Amino acid sequence: MSSFLKYLTVQAMSLIMTTTASADFKYEGPTFDLSGIQPEFRIGFLGDEAAQDIISRNECLIDYVEAAYKIPAKMYTFKDYAGTMEAFVGGNLDYTWFGSSGYAGLYLQNPEAGEPIMTRMQPSGDTGYFSVMVTLADSDIETLEDMRGKDLGFADPNSTSGFLIPSIELLDQVGPLDEYFASTEFQGGHENGVLAVLNGDIDAAVTWVSGVGEWDEGYSSGNLRKMVDKGILNMDDIRQIWSSELIPNGPIVLRKALPQEAKDTMLGMMQWMHENDPLCSENVANGIVKAWIPVDHSFYETIVQARKAKLEAQAAN
Repeated sequence: MSSFLKYLTVQAMSLIMTTTASADFKYEGPTFDLSGIQPEFRIGFLGDEAAQDIISRNECLIDYVEAAYKIPAKMYTFKDYAGTMEAFVGGNLDYTWFGSSGYAGLYLQNPEAGEPIMTRMQPSGDTGYFSVMVTLADSDIETLEDMRGKDLGFADPNSTSGFLIPSIELLDQVGPLDEYFASTEFQGGHENGVLAVLNGDIDAAVTWVSGVGEWDEGYSSGNLRKMVDKGILNMDDIRQIWSSELIPNGPIVLRKALPQEAKDTMLGMMQWMHENDPLCSENVANGIVKAWIPVDHSFYETIVQARKAKLEAQAAN
């Protein structure tokens, strides 16, 4: 079995999702015919929530991609971030919305594999988001100091907000994590981490939020907002006790070998969708955005260097 198929989840084996545009679907944005270059457009997702939830929320994206590129589109989910990254490095995906650290890991493995095309702008105008630590609202944990000797959950080793940034910033604030916390374990994604807190399996977890909007809605976007929208989280049940500095929003990355016209078309397509189909744009964005804006590698150089330094430090130990 190829490494690409090996990482596909059971729910995502074979054809994941292809649709025929509904009769009332209309797209009048930019197009670029990819039919003479490749037979299909392959969209990959990070494994940070249930596969079926990912597919259902992003189903509307298929119509736009097929209208923009004139070829069938397929969606693939993976059991973890590493699977998506391996598939992308292997040339088996054309599109993935990575977190900043995931893109950094991709770049460090093969700088020619993918190219950042765009990211989202928050309703506040910011182009970043936050890692936050949450615990049960009725626990006796009210501050980071109260987490001394407690169990902390990270999301995934390739997650920016779920591991890279909190592991760096918390080290600066409390010292070696294995000495400050009783345990630090990966939970298999952002949603799983928060669920583990709710179930009492761990004392706190880190996850990602926009940091703007209403608390009781899970902010304007992010993992907490997704969980609230799905009805699996009541914000009254959790308390935020720590926040990171602003993290650059992760990029939508396209396969670097694609023609520049195809990359320009993706940016234009997403911008057209945002203006004309805000519901689909919100689904794809995991919440409310102000705009989709172009970015390039330079926007993530700080994260690339942070991830490189962490890898070098781990190799030295």
